[in-house]
Amino acid sequence: MITLENVTQSYGDKVILKDINLTIKDGSITAIVGSNGSGKSTLLKAISKLIPIKTGDILIDNESIYNTPRDMSKTVAMLRQNHQINLKLKSYDLIAFGRYPHSKGRLTKDCKNMIEKTMEYLEIDHLANRFIDTLSGGELQRVLLAMILVQDTKYILLDEPLNHLDLHYSLDMMKLLKRFIKDFNKTVVIIMHDINMAAAYCDYGVAMKYGEIAFQGTMDDLMTSDTLSHIYDYPIRVETVNSCKVCVYFNKGENNEKTFNL
Repeated sequence: MITLENVTQSYGDKVILKDINLTIKDGSITAIVGSNGSGKSTLLKAISKLIPIKTGDILIDNESIYNTPRDMSKTVAMLRQNHQINLKLKSYDLIAFGRYPHSKGRLTKDCKNMIEKTMEYLEIDHLANRFIDTLSGGELQRVLLAMILVQDTKYILLDEPLNHLDLHYSLDMMKLLKRFIKDFNKTVVIIMHDINMAAAYCDYGVAMKYGEIAFQGTMDDLMTSDTLSHIYDYPIRVETVNSCKVCVYFNKGENNEKTFNL
Protein backbone atom coordinates (compact mmCIF):
# COMPACT_ATOMS: atom_id res chain seq x y z
CA MET A 1 0.00 0.00 0.00
CA ILE A 2 1.17 3.51 -0.82
CA THR A 3 0.15 6.30 1.53
CA LEU A 4 0.70 10.03 1.16
CA GLU A 5 0.32 12.14 4.27
CA ASN A 6 -0.08 15.92 3.95
CA VAL A 7 2.30 16.04 0.97
CA THR A 8 3.13 19.44 -0.48
CA GLN A 9 5.43 20.15 -3.41
CA SER A 10 6.31 23.42 -5.10
CA TYR A 11 8.66 24.87 -7.69
CA GLY A 12 9.75 28.23 -6.40
CA ASP A 13 6.63 30.13 -5.42
CA LYS A 14 4.35 27.90 -7.50
CA VAL A 15 2.65 25.22 -5.41
CA ILE A 16 2.08 22.05 -7.45
CA LEU A 17 0.78 19.66 -4.80
CA LYS A 18 -1.31 20.99 -1.92
CA ASP A 19 -1.65 18.94 1.26
CA ILE A 20 -2.17 15.62 -0.51
CA ASN A 21 -3.62 12.76 1.56
CA LEU A 22 -4.00 9.61 -0.48
CA THR A 23 -4.05 5.84 -0.14
CA ILE A 24 -3.34 3.52 -3.07
CA LYS A 25 -4.49 -0.04 -2.42
CA ASP A 26 -2.47 -3.12 -3.30
CA GLY A 27 -3.41 -5.50 -6.09
CA SER A 28 -5.33 -2.94 -8.10
CA ILE A 29 -5.13 -0.45 -10.94
CA THR A 30 -5.59 3.13 -9.79
CA ALA A 31 -6.17 5.77 -12.46
CA ILE A 32 -4.95 9.32 -11.85
CA VAL A 33 -7.11 11.71 -13.86
CA GLY A 34 -7.54 15.45 -14.16
CA SER A 35 -6.86 18.38 -16.43
CA ASN A 36 -3.43 19.28 -17.77
CA GLY A 37 -1.31 20.97 -15.13
CA SER A 38 -3.30 19.59 -12.21
CA GLY A 39 -0.23 17.90 -10.67
CA LYS A 40 -0.64 14.30 -11.88
CA SER A 41 2.92 13.75 -13.14
CA THR A 42 4.41 15.55 -10.14
CA LEU A 43 2.47 13.19 -7.88
CA LEU A 44 3.99 10.11 -9.56
CA LYS A 45 7.49 11.58 -9.40
CA ALA A 46 7.05 12.25 -5.69
CA ILE A 47 5.91 8.68 -5.03
CA SER A 48 8.90 7.26 -6.91
CA LYS A 49 11.22 9.66 -5.08
CA LEU A 50 12.39 11.25 -8.33
CA ILE A 51 11.70 14.64 -6.77
CA PRO A 52 11.72 15.66 -3.10
CA ILE A 53 8.63 16.88 -1.30
CA LYS A 54 8.45 20.09 0.71
CA THR A 55 6.32 18.81 3.57
CA GLY A 56 4.56 15.62 4.61
CA ASP A 57 5.56 12.00 4.19
CA ILE A 58 5.17 9.11 1.73
CA LEU A 59 4.92 5.56 3.04
CA ILE A 60 5.23 2.33 1.11
CA ASP A 61 4.03 -0.75 2.98
CA ASN A 62 3.84 1.38 6.14
CA GLU A 63 7.48 2.53 5.95
CA SER A 64 8.52 6.08 5.08
CA ILE A 65 10.55 6.24 1.89
CA TYR A 66 12.62 8.95 3.57
CA ASN A 67 13.29 7.43 6.98
CA THR A 68 14.24 3.87 5.99
CA PRO A 69 17.10 2.58 3.83
CA ARG A 70 14.98 1.49 0.87
CA ASP A 71 16.23 0.79 -2.65
CA MET A 72 13.42 2.47 -4.57
CA SER A 73 14.48 0.87 -7.85
CA LYS A 74 13.62 -2.54 -6.36
CA THR A 75 10.28 -1.32 -5.02
CA VAL A 76 8.84 1.07 -7.62
CA ALA A 77 9.22 1.03 -11.40
CA MET A 78 8.16 4.12 -13.31
CA LEU A 79 7.61 4.64 -17.01
CA ARG A 80 7.64 8.36 -17.64
CA GLN A 81 5.62 10.18 -20.28
CA ASN A 82 8.61 11.28 -22.34
CA HIS A 83 10.72 8.22 -23.05
CA GLN A 84 12.53 9.30 -26.17
CA ILE A 85 15.52 6.99 -26.50
CA ASN A 86 18.08 8.28 -28.95
CA LEU A 87 20.32 5.24 -28.85
CA LYS A 88 20.79 2.49 -31.41
CA LEU A 89 19.52 -0.29 -29.19
CA LYS A 90 17.95 -3.64 -29.84
CA SER A 91 14.77 -4.50 -27.96
CA TYR A 92 16.51 -7.17 -25.87
CA ASP A 93 19.16 -4.70 -24.73
CA LEU A 94 16.56 -2.11 -23.73
CA ILE A 95 14.60 -4.68 -21.75
CA ALA A 96 17.83 -5.77 -20.05
CA PHE A 97 18.16 -2.27 -18.54
CA GLY A 98 15.28 -3.25 -16.27
CA ARG A 99 17.56 -5.74 -14.51
CA TYR A 100 20.16 -3.09 -13.64
CA PRO A 101 19.01 -2.63 -10.00
CA HIS A 102 19.68 -6.34 -9.50
CA SER A 103 22.65 -7.02 -11.78
CA LYS A 104 24.39 -3.61 -11.96
CA GLY A 105 24.95 -4.22 -15.66
CA ARG A 106 26.21 -7.80 -15.40
CA LEU A 107 23.36 -10.05 -16.43
CA THR A 108 23.23 -13.34 -14.57
CA LYS A 109 21.70 -16.54 -15.87
CA ASP A 110 18.59 -15.80 -13.79
CA CYS A 111 18.40 -12.31 -15.33
CA LYS A 112 18.56 -13.72 -18.85
CA ASN A 113 15.93 -16.33 -18.05
CA MET A 114 13.62 -13.63 -16.67
CA ILE A 115 14.10 -11.45 -19.75
CA GLU A 116 13.36 -14.34 -22.10
CA LYS A 117 10.30 -15.49 -20.15
CA THR A 118 8.96 -11.95 -19.96
CA MET A 119 9.35 -11.43 -23.69
CA GLU A 120 7.57 -14.71 -24.30
CA TYR A 121 4.81 -13.71 -21.84
CA LEU A 122 4.27 -10.42 -23.68
CA GLU A 123 4.57 -12.16 -27.06
CA ILE A 124 7.47 -9.98 -28.20
CA ASP A 125 10.26 -12.57 -28.35
CA HIS A 126 10.29 -12.07 -32.13
CA LEU A 127 11.31 -8.43 -31.51
CA ALA A 128 14.46 -9.31 -29.54
CA ASN A 129 16.90 -8.35 -32.31
CA ARG A 130 14.86 -5.48 -33.76
CA PHE A 131 16.27 -2.00 -33.22
CA ILE A 132 13.83 0.06 -31.18
CA ASP A 133 13.74 2.89 -33.74
CA THR A 134 12.13 0.44 -36.19
CA LEU A 135 9.27 -0.53 -33.85
CA SER A 136 5.72 0.72 -34.10
CA GLY A 137 4.28 2.66 -31.18
CA GLY A 138 2.45 -0.40 -29.87
CA GLU A 139 5.50 -2.63 -30.21
CA LEU A 140 7.70 -0.14 -28.39
CA GLN A 141 5.21 0.16 -25.54
CA ARG A 142 5.28 -3.63 -25.09
CA VAL A 143 9.07 -3.58 -25.03
CA LEU A 144 8.99 -0.82 -22.41
CA LEU A 145 6.47 -2.80 -20.37
CA ALA A 146 8.83 -5.77 -20.53
CA MET A 147 11.63 -3.57 -19.19
CA ILE A 148 9.36 -2.56 -16.31
CA LEU A 149 8.33 -6.16 -15.59
CA VAL A 150 11.88 -7.52 -15.43
CA GLN A 151 12.71 -4.80 -12.91
CA ASP A 152 10.58 -7.00 -10.66
CA THR A 153 8.98 -4.35 -8.43
CA LYS A 154 5.72 -4.59 -6.55
CA TYR A 155 4.59 -1.16 -7.72
CA ILE A 156 4.39 0.06 -11.31
CA LEU A 157 3.79 3.75 -12.09
CA LEU A 158 2.86 4.73 -15.65
CA ASP A 159 2.59 8.30 -16.92
CA GLU A 160 0.14 8.40 -19.84
CA PRO A 161 1.23 5.12 -21.49
CA LEU A 162 -1.69 5.27 -23.93
CA ASN A 163 -0.42 8.42 -25.60
CA HIS A 164 0.12 7.94 -29.34
CA LEU A 165 -1.52 4.50 -29.29
CA ASP A 166 -4.51 3.65 -31.43
CA LEU A 167 -7.63 2.02 -30.01
CA HIS A 168 -6.39 -1.54 -30.60
CA TYR A 169 -3.06 -1.02 -28.83
CA SER A 170 -4.68 1.00 -26.03
CA LEU A 171 -7.07 -1.85 -25.27
CA ASP A 172 -4.19 -4.30 -25.53
CA MET A 173 -2.18 -2.27 -23.01
CA MET A 174 -4.99 -2.12 -20.45
CA LYS A 175 -5.69 -5.85 -20.74
CA LEU A 176 -2.00 -6.54 -20.15
CA LEU A 177 -2.00 -4.41 -17.00
CA LYS A 178 -4.98 -6.38 -15.68
CA ARG A 179 -3.00 -9.57 -16.32
CA PHE A 180 0.01 -8.16 -14.44
CA ILE A 181 -2.12 -7.87 -11.32
CA LYS A 182 -3.57 -11.35 -11.64
CA ASP A 183 -0.39 -13.16 -12.68
CA PHE A 184 2.29 -11.24 -10.75
CA ASN A 185 0.41 -9.53 -7.91
CA LYS A 186 1.43 -6.05 -9.09
CA THR A 187 -0.06 -2.73 -8.03
CA VAL A 188 -0.42 -0.29 -10.92
CA VAL A 189 -0.89 3.48 -10.81
CA ILE A 190 -1.57 5.01 -14.20
CA ILE A 191 -2.14 8.57 -15.39
CA MET A 192 -4.90 8.63 -18.00
CA HIS A 193 -6.89 11.14 -20.03
CA ASP A 194 -9.34 8.62 -21.48
CA ILE A 195 -11.95 8.48 -18.72
CA ASN A 196 -13.98 5.79 -20.45
CA MET A 197 -10.95 3.53 -20.79
CA ALA A 198 -10.14 4.12 -17.12
CA ALA A 199 -13.72 3.28 -16.12
CA ALA A 200 -13.59 0.02 -18.07
CA TYR A 201 -10.26 -1.29 -16.76
CA CYS A 202 -9.28 0.50 -13.54
CA ASP A 203 -10.44 -0.35 -10.02
CA TYR A 204 -9.95 3.01 -8.33
CA GLY A 205 -9.78 6.61 -9.44
CA VAL A 206 -7.96 9.64 -8.08
CA ALA A 207 -8.96 12.97 -9.60
CA MET A 208 -6.73 16.01 -9.25
CA LYS A 209 -7.67 19.65 -9.68
CA TYR A 210 -5.38 22.63 -9.11
CA GLY A 211 -2.88 20.45 -7.24
CA GLU A 212 -5.42 19.02 -4.83
CA ILE A 213 -7.29 15.74 -4.58
CA ALA A 214 -10.79 16.43 -5.86
CA PHE A 215 -11.90 12.80 -5.59
CA GLN A 216 -10.61 9.40 -4.53
CA GLY A 217 -12.60 6.20 -4.51
CA THR A 218 -13.88 3.51 -6.84
CA MET A 219 -14.12 4.19 -10.57
CA ASP A 220 -17.84 3.49 -10.34
CA ASP A 221 -18.24 6.30 -7.82
CA LEU A 222 -16.06 8.62 -9.90
CA MET A 223 -18.25 8.10 -12.95
CA THR A 224 -21.03 10.53 -12.07
CA SER A 225 -22.03 13.63 -13.99
CA ASP A 226 -21.63 15.96 -11.01
CA THR A 227 -18.17 14.66 -10.07
CA LEU A 228 -16.71 14.70 -13.58
CA SER A 229 -18.23 18.06 -14.43
CA HIS A 230 -16.66 19.54 -11.30
CA ILE A 231 -13.24 18.02 -12.03
CA TYR A 232 -13.06 19.26 -15.60
CA ASP A 233 -15.17 22.43 -15.34
CA TYR A 234 -17.17 21.20 -18.28
CA PRO A 235 -20.63 19.64 -18.56
CA ILE A 236 -20.23 15.85 -18.76
CA ARG A 237 -23.09 13.39 -18.98
CA VAL A 238 -22.69 9.80 -17.81
CA GLU A 239 -24.59 7.01 -19.54
CA THR A 240 -24.58 3.22 -19.15
CA VAL A 241 -23.68 1.12 -22.18
CA ASN A 242 -23.45 -2.67 -21.96
CA SER A 243 -23.41 -2.38 -18.15
CA CYS A 244 -20.44 0.04 -18.32
CA LYS A 245 -20.56 3.70 -17.37
CA VAL A 246 -19.31 6.04 -20.10
CA CYS A 247 -19.03 9.80 -20.13
CA VAL A 248 -20.40 11.90 -22.97
CA TYR A 249 -18.93 15.37 -23.34
CA PHE A 250 -20.10 16.56 -26.73
CA ASN A 251 -23.33 16.95 -28.67
CA LYS A 252 -23.54 16.23 -32.36
CA GLY A 253 -24.20 19.42 -34.26
CA GLU A 254 -23.30 21.65 -31.35
CA ASN A 255 -21.70 24.81 -32.66
CA ASN A 256 -19.28 26.47 -30.23
CA GLU A 257 -17.34 28.38 -32.87
CA LYS A 258 -16.78 32.05 -32.22
CA THR A 259 -17.18 34.61 -34.98
CA PHE A 260 -14.47 37.18 -35.44
CA ASN A 261 -14.73 40.30 -37.50
CA LEU A 262 -11.40 41.24 -39.10
